[in-house]
Amino acid sequence: MKRLYFTIIIILTAISTTIGQNDMDALRYSQLYYGGTARSTAIGGAFGALGADFSSLSINPAGIGLYKISEFTFTPSFYIGRTNSDFLSSPKREDYKYNFNMGNLGFVYTFYKRGNLFSGNGWKAAQFGFGINRLNNFNNRMIMEGYNAGSSMLQQFAQNATGNKPYNLNDFDSRLAYDAYLINPTGDSTTYTAVANGNVTQRKTVATNGSINEVVMSLGGNYSDKLYIGATLGFPFIRYFEQSTYKEIDTENKINNFNSFTLYDDLATTGAGINFKFGMIYRPVDLVRLGVAFHTPTYYYSMQDEYSRKIESDLGNQGKHSVSSPKGLYDYELTTPVRVIGSLAFVIGEYGLISADYEFMDFAESRLRADNYDFYEENNKIQGKYTSAANIRLGTEWRLDPITFRAGYGIYGSPYSTSVNNDGERKVMSFGMGFREKTFYMDMAYSYSKQTENYYFYDPSLVSPVKNDIKGHNIMLTIGFKY
Repeated sequence: MKRLYFTIIIILTAISTTIGQNDMDALRYSQLYYGGTARSTAIGGAFGALGADFSSLSINPAGIGLYKISEFTFTPSFYIGRTNSDFLSSPKREDYKYNFNMGNLGFVYTFYKRGNLFSGNGWKAAQFGFGINRLNNFNNRMIMEGYNAGSSMLQQFAQNATGNKPYNLNDFDSRLAYDAYLINPTGDSTTYTAVANGNVTQRKTVATNGSINEVVMSLGGNYSDKLYIGATLGFPFIRYFEQSTYKEIDTENKINNFNSFTLYDDLATTGAGINFKFGMIYRPVDLVRLGVAFHTPTYYYSMQDEYSRKIESDLGNQGKHSVSSPKGLYDYELTTPVRVIGSLAFVIGEYGLISADYEFMDFAESRLRADNYDFYEENNKIQGKYTSAANIRLGTEWRLDPITFRAGYGIYGSPYSTSVNNDGERKVMSFGMGFREKTFYMDMAYSYSKQTENYYFYDPSLVSPVKNDIKGHNIMLTIGFKY
């Protein structure tokens, strides 16, 4: 029994550093970019002090209090993710992926003051909202390639195997390399050598898809057209799928008995969580609106990873080999950081507005949990690798009846601490326009996002990073009906 328990822990440790449940996963599901409606996207998501837009239910729930009548809205969206990769001064590689999705779908019902329902205290109306907003989009594809004279991924497999007899190697990592004859034990059978230590062309393709969407249930109220309050119970759910192929090739025929090896990884992550948001918007004078919102940590109580690996080797005269891991399945939990948003907007009558949001969170507060594994190393990496960050969103809107024109800009601060050689800052530019009548409206928006991040094929102490320039293009159309 002790040996079985030890084997389980070794496998989980290997998985957490190679396939899933690591610090990178905690960051991926903690970053939010608030899709939602075309109007919100067009003004850079700076909706914390504005309201009367369905996306505000996921940003500042007090925005629901500004609805004067009931409304139904939905937003089809078209997204293109494109990545340009630069590795070891080799020619750059570029790839892309596109998908159709739903940015939001929902309704808000407004209750007017009738009889004694909202008597006294200046309460004028209450609102209830229900629907779904998109918070992140994971669709992308990248190809990275370069010639590496100094190292090979097989060296990491050999390091991971060191200290273990061949029968103790884990099934998701070094055992695959061992069974494919890519690492070999030395005389004591607890240290290993790799058949390649560099002088290889390294190539990796990664295709990802999925999203974070949030089902929202919101209540709000309007007090004397001065103070608006709201609360949202959020139920976010994660769908993330990644397929990658990594290959090393002896393109210059410098390695004996080695032509190439290929590593295939397949990961599917699903998760369901819960959070609570509370917000207020105060209008001291008609020109000015002040907003504040607090988001509790999202508790993803039902995270699940399904994963598998396969290695193929071509060893020339030594033959070809193909080895697959068992199918892996693991359940765990994730807690994301608290978020606080402060907002300021100037509304110039019926002519237009200028709005700004400041959002703060600490990515080092994310935590992974499980009943049968303590995630001690992974959570230590989260605390050391990540830090607090601020997001700044700016937007403006101007009406030239019957058309409204909008533009926005956002800076999403880098989550990485100064000890990490990674940029990670994301910039978003957007614009759009809208047409509104008494009972119907239609908004269009385009947003362009850009960020640069380092990507490592394996242990950063062994290999230089790939510099990835990641760009996103999003086209949205919101259609709404008022009743």
